[in-house]
Amino acid sequence: MRRILVTGAVAMLATAGTAVAAPVAEAATVQPNMSYVLVNRNSGKALDVYNLATTDGAAVNQYTRNDGAWQQWRFLDSGSGWYRLQSVHSGKVLDLPTTADGVQLVQNTDRNDARQQFRLADSAGGQVRLINRNSGKALEVWEWSTADGAKVSQYQDLDGANQQWQLVALGNGNGTRTFTNPIKRNGPDPWLQYHNGYYYLATTTWNSTITMRRSTTLAGLATATDQVIFNLSNRPNGCCNMWAPEFHLINGPNGNRWYFYYTAGRNVPDYNPTQRLHVLESAGTDPMGPYTFKADLGSDWSLDASVLKVGSSLYLMATYGGDGAGQSNSIQRLANPWTLQGSRARLSSPTLSWERQTGAVNEGPEPLYHNGKVMIVYSASACWGPDYKLGLLTLTGTDPMNPAHWTKKSTPVFQRSDANGVFAPGHNGFFTSPDGTEDWIVYHANDSASGGCDMNRSTRAQKFTWNADGTPNFGTPVRLGTTLTAPSGE
Repeated sequence: MRRILVTGAVAMLATAGTAVAAPVAEAATVQPNMSYVLVNRNSGKALDVYNLATTDGAAVNQYTRNDGAWQQWRFLDSGSGWYRLQSVHSGKVLDLPTTADGVQLVQNTDRNDARQQFRLADSAGGQVRLINRNSGKALEVWEWSTADGAKVSQYQDLDGANQQWQLVALGNGNGTRTFTNPIKRNGPDPWLQYHNGYYYLATTTWNSTITMRRSTTLAGLATATDQVIFNLSNRPNGCCNMWAPEFHLINGPNGNRWYFYYTAGRNVPDYNPTQRLHVLESAGTDPMGPYTFKADLGSDWSLDASVLKVGSSLYLMATYGGDGAGQSNSIQRLANPWTLQGSRARLSSPTLSWERQTGAVNEGPEPLYHNGKVMIVYSASACWGPDYKLGLLTLTGTDPMNPAHWTKKSTPVFQRSDANGVFAPGHNGFFTSPDGTEDWIVYHANDSASGGCDMNRSTRAQKFTWNADGTPNFGTPVRLGTTLTAPSGE
């Protein structure tokens, strides 16, 4: 069978040759003078003026994303929620010559008629469908093809993945780059760093591979290829179920190296109790590796490793059983990036009511430094509920190993936004803009309150500021599909 019908809101269709009803409420919006790349959800490829044509009637198909002018489109306002899509390369607009299923999408001189007008209809996860005014049908990659050069056409609006497009905003015509969230779909537990001209992103795979993707722009991460940088299949005590990766550039005994920390366990039916912490070491200073296995970190259940630096000392932070205090965060000295030293101490436990909404949990401790202040941002409550959120610890004493020297903020610092459709935002990391002037948070979240603790969580990023007392102000998690200015210096 050619298609699988996907349930959901479907716009009212028009009969052949007549206009469809006014655009539905809550449709995605676009900005004038902004250039967008349209990436198909099914194929991961971009809407492309094929063979760089500039003539009337030239085919518009899909092709591997390269962000060339022939893959960039501006939305020209036709009024009442209708738009023409103009090629930055040719100056011509998208055109569906007839109302027939399977007709070739082309470009033509702008006439501003119904054949050239489209409205945006929302799909899950910030994707959109493009509904043609003349036919009432949705733009789609024909026959679900994933091949370069595959035809783009139209068909009844079924909200299938081959009819869904991600709008990747590239710039506003004034040299300002932009992006939209998510920067990775199916990307829980993200860790992102900017290094030597590239953004590097690793997320949970929940299998025996560790993968990383990179891009020169934040927007480009959305369609970058995940590359396997290490395979855990030969690790008898930690081969599979890879969670919560982090990579830190540390000047250790072997010089500057990337140390890649992750959680993994045995590939058995009840794998969760077998999860342990492990670390890899890079051969040089390329975040993509190559990596070699360096050490197991501890012999009991533990998750979400990260590294804290205070003065010249390194500490391993993680999540563990909590010595009867619920799932808690721990801290332990590191003799070097792969060797634990001394005893583990409890760093924080779920003592506040908002930390216990859907399960008594403190996890995912992440270091944050600002103007001499040492802080830890952690995730609280349980990831299987919509109220997973972020809390804050501040080192107000001198000994990071002493829980009494940390002060916990009584309220969360980042949490769900029902108005923006963002639920369970948590498990975060931090990075700086390419020019070093801005601070950014990367985190995962769900699109609905019923979302789970699974691979459907997506990676998002947004800039944050600082309060007068030196603590972070993360603001409100932004709605998927919102056009955001890219980090300074791109």
